[in-house]
Amino acid sequence: MKQQTKEYVFKTMKSPVGQLKLVASGSGLAAVLWEHDNPRRVRLNIVQENKKHPVLLKTERQLQEYFSGKRNSFSLPLDFAGTPFQKKVWQALLTIPYGETRSYCDIARQIGNQKAVRAVGAANGKNPISIIAPCHRVIGANGTLTGFAGGLKTKATLLKLEAA
Repeated sequence: MKQQTKEYVFKTMKSPVGQLKLVASGSGLAAVLWEHDNPRRVRLNIVQENKKHPVLLKTERQLQEYFSGKRNSFSLPLDFAGTPFQKKVWQALLTIPYGETRSYCDIARQIGNQKAVRAVGAANGKNPISIIAPCHRVIGANGTLTGFAGGLKTKATLLKLEAA
C-alpha cells in the first residue's frame, strides 16, 4: 500500500520515564519511542544509530530541560509520518498548552469532526512523537487517564511534572 522509502536514524537517551529512542529523518524529528514500545505502533525504516545527528542532539537537550522543569515548549523541526487524518490530530496535540489537558472529544471538535472521537483516540495512540506532541495531555471525557503507549504510570508522571 504505502511504500516506506525514507530512512531514519536513532539515538537513545536516559530519562526519568525510562530510556527513550529518538528517531530523525533528514527533515526533522520523526519519533520519540518508549523503552517497551510496541514495535508495530510506529513503523519507520530505522537504518542506524547516529549519536551526532543535530536534530537528535537538540531533541535530547530539550527533553532534558523539560524533565528538569526548565522547558515547557519545544522548538524542533518535526517530520510526522502518518495519514492526513493522523497528522491533523497530531497537529492539534501541539496546540494543547503545557500543564493543561484536553479530552478526545475536544480534539475531535478542534479538527472539525465531532463524531471522530474514537478515530482521534486511535490516532492519538499512534502518535510517533511522544512528549513533544503531547498525547499524554489527552484524557477521557470524565477526567480519567486513558490508554498511553508509555503506560498510565508514565502518563501520570508527565502530567504531575507539568502541574508542578
